[in-house]
Formats: sequence, C-alpha cells, structure tokens
Amino acid sequence: MKTLTIESGTVTTVTLNRPDVRNAFNEDLIAELTAWAKSVVPGQTRVAVLQGAGPVFSAGADVNWMAKMVGYSHDENLADAERAAAMFNALDRLPIPLVGRIQGAALGGGSGLAAVCDVVVAADDAQFGFTEVVLGILPAMISPYVVRKIGIGAARELCLSGTRFTAARAKEIGLVSEVVPAGSLDAAVKRHVDLFLKAAPGAVARAKALLRQVHGRLPEDVVVLTTSAIADQRVSPEGQEGLKAFLEKRPASWLKDVQPEPKK
Repeated sequence: MKTLTIESGTVTTVTLNRPDVRNAFNEDLIAELTAWAKSVVPGQTRVAVLQGAGPVFSAGADVNWMAKMVGYSHDENLADAERAAAMFNALDRLPIPLVGRIQGAALGGGSGLAAVCDVVVAADDAQFGFTEVVLGILPAMISPYVVRKIGIGAARELCLSGTRFTAARAKEIGLVSEVVPAGSLDAAVKRHVDLFLKAAPGAVARAKALLRQVHGRLPEDVVVLTTSAIADQRVSPEGQEGLKAFLEKRPASWLKDVQPEPKK
C-alpha cells in the first residue's frame, strides 16, 4: 500500500497516508516522498500542498521503524539516516513553493517537515515539538532547516528540552506562517496557494534557489551572484514577458492558472 497519495496538477496535493499510525515516518514514506520531490518539474506543477491524512499531520518516526534501529549497526544507522537526510534536502530544494497544512500534531520529523515548507498554515489547536532528545536521540537531519527557520536561540530551547509547544508559539518563532481555526485550514491554504500562482514559475524557482545561496552571507560576498541572477532573469523569455505585460497593462502569460478575484 502506498504511504503517500499524490494528486498531481498545477497545484499538487501530497498527502502523508498512514493515518493508522498518525502518518509516522518509515522507510517507505521516506522513499516515496524523496522520489516525488525529485520528480517535480517547475511549470508543470506550480505549487504543492503537503498534508496528513486523518486527525494528525505527522507524529514523527514510526515505532516499528525505530524498533529496527535498535538492532542496527553503526553503518546501517548511517545509511538509514542518509536516506532521511536526502528526503529533507530534496524537499528543501523543490523548485516550487511548498505549503504545509498542519492539523493535530507535527512532532519530531513532522516539525522538520514544517521547517522545509515555504509557508505553513496550522490549526490553532495543533501541537509541535522537536521531541527526539526525550527518546535519547537527536533532531540531527532536521537541524539545519530548523535553525535556519527559527534561529539558534529558539532551537536551543526547544531542541534541547524536546518539549511540545503550541501553534501560537510556532508562529511566534517563525516555524508557522498563519494560525487559523481547524475549520478554516483549507481556505487559508488556498489563499496562500493563489498568491503563489500569481508569480512567474521560473522566477519563483530561481528566487528560491537564490535565497538559499545568499542566506548567512555578507552582501559584498554575493554581489556577483545577485547581479548575474537579475541580469539573466531580465533577458530571459519569462522576464521579458513579465516586464512587457506590466508596461502594456495586460495579464502575464502565467496568470492563466489564476482564478480572477470576485468583484465586490
């Protein structure tokens, strides 16, 4: 049985589909999520929504999967961890916006998934937690994304205690973008999706890669990178189309996927 359900299209919905174990990670889910992330072609898919089936987004690692780890050798543990790290890396490097839709709980690797999303919408009763240390292990593979998202101060507090925290706190530290009542999750997600659809897909992909490249570096150290990036984009077919559409006061070609806003 597939552990991941994918509804492909301009807006692709990716559903963690193990509700009987609260969408916990195992080898199959990691492999399927990695394969999907590596298959995404910008333009064919413009935005992706990541969600969990049932009442919980993801409870982290599967108990049965963890039971196997107890008997793993160091090399087997290393190979297992490398597969999980590759999954987070592939999701982080997606050339499209990734919107997380979180209900119930996002614990351990579930909170790690939130950290690699570009936008996260959470139900107001959702819980989060980097809970690995409570089990005697580490939030290792997710740590680069967590520190980047919430900063070292909040990461030290929450990753070292393993404590659970509310959606409101998650928003306060930057892990979550918006907190809404559970019944408003879909509407809030759609609002963010519609905003992303207004942007040029090639520009989005290049901007996302550029942000990753300049993060943590001094402006003078990336000036060649940034000036080349804008020059390349301005002369690209997409850049030319966008500039001409603006000057000619007409919709750009990529807006065909955007539903017009209702007149008030």
